[in-house]
Amino acid sequence: MIVIIDYGMGNLRSVQKGFERVGAKALVSRNVDDITLADKLVLPGVGAFPECMKNLTKFGLVEAVLNFLKSGKPFLGICLGLQLLFDESEEFGLNPGLKVIHGKVKAFDRNMGLKIPHMGWNQIIFEREIPIFRGIDSGSFFYFVHSFYVDPDNLSDVASLTEYGVTFASAIARENIFAVQFHPEKSQKNGLKILENFSRI
Repeated sequence: MIVIIDYGMGNLRSVQKGFERVGAKALVSRNVDDITLADKLVLPGVGAFPECMKNLTKFGLVEAVLNFLKSGKPFLGICLGLQLLFDESEEFGLNPGLKVIHGKVKAFDRNMGLKIPHMGWNQIIFEREIPIFRGIDSGSFFYFVHSFYVDPDNLSDVASLTEYGVTFASAIARENIFAVQFHPEKSQKNGLKILENFSRI
């Protein structure tokens, strides 16, 4: 069973519907037992980084997520679910994350002359092949909505790059952990393919 973590924020139902469209059952839950027993875990997210960490802590989910990540079972982070894996975020001051992937979440420079948030379709360029990219071409377009981006310390964690004033990591992968800055559930055919690939790992 795929479990989508419900921590009171995020587009949970649209992610669940995305999995249903590719024939995969997904349960939305904040029950620690459900998370522990899940075959695969998804951490979606829309909102502010510190508020999301606060909610994960309030619902007693931090330890359950960290234990799942150590289990070796497949994990997918989406948008803020990617950012929460990092050491800290600049959003509303420096705020600690889950500290799974070393690096920082940084704000786009508002002096670049580009609209912030970065919203709409943009390309991802593969740095390497990973299971969730199977059947997708490098240079494909996905839907983004974010004002902050991840800056990993280790380039080996980067799976794809995207350009928006700066070149940033739009996907990371390490062993059983996969996470993307874009929204697969809003990215039509290619996005559904990512959800399908994850469901079949």
